[in-house]
Amino acid sequence: MLNIDELKFDEKGLIPAIVVDAISKKVLTLAYMNRESLQISMEKGLTCFWSRSRQELWLKGETSGNYQHIVSITADCDKDALVVMVEPDGPACHLGTTSCFENPVWESDELHEFSLEGLMKLIEGRKIEKKEGSYTTYLFEKGIDKILKKVGEECTEVIIAGKADDKKETIYEIADLAYHTMVLMIQMGISLEDIHKELASRHVIDHKVKQEKMTK
Repeated sequence: MLNIDELKFDEKGLIPAIVVDAISKKVLTLAYMNRESLQISMEKGLTCFWSRSRQELWLKGETSGNYQHIVSITADCDKDALVVMVEPDGPACHLGTTSCFENPVWESDELHEFSLEGLMKLIEGRKIEKKEGSYTTYLFEKGIDKILKKVGEECTEVIIAGKADDKKETIYEIADLAYHTMVLMIQMGISLEDIHKELASRHVIDHKVKQEKMTK
């Protein structure tokens, strides 16, 4: 672990902090910290910045309630910039948007960013808009029994491919299973964050079990 004294603050005593959602990996904001705000951030486990406009410390969420719970803080190779991974309680931007970065400037026609969050939004859109000819819309129209049937079928396909030790086919079938599971999640109002929190809680439990075994 680096010591604060090893970090390189600029001539104004500041260091840029790129805040990223630990779950979605979406960049939320770019802010600045000084030694005091960084120390407060580490002590409280909440992001605290230095407001360059107001010239004062700024604990994110203190007035809005949109606190950012810190998962980790990492310095870059030059030790003059930070990435702060957080689990936010609400929007990062003062305009009420999830991220401060919501204004596209340029996008490639050939390369497209993929994310599970984006896929979930697409699936949700197919449920709301009922696009004609869409397989996803078809599943929603048929209802929960059809969706569960497909999840069961895809589970079986994963088992068959895995048993055959066919890596390529197993990847294909797991992708199918993941998609149909996400359809089920949208149908039942389950979010990726719900799953993330459940897995995170199990990780803590598993860690404790391992520790107990080591001490016996």
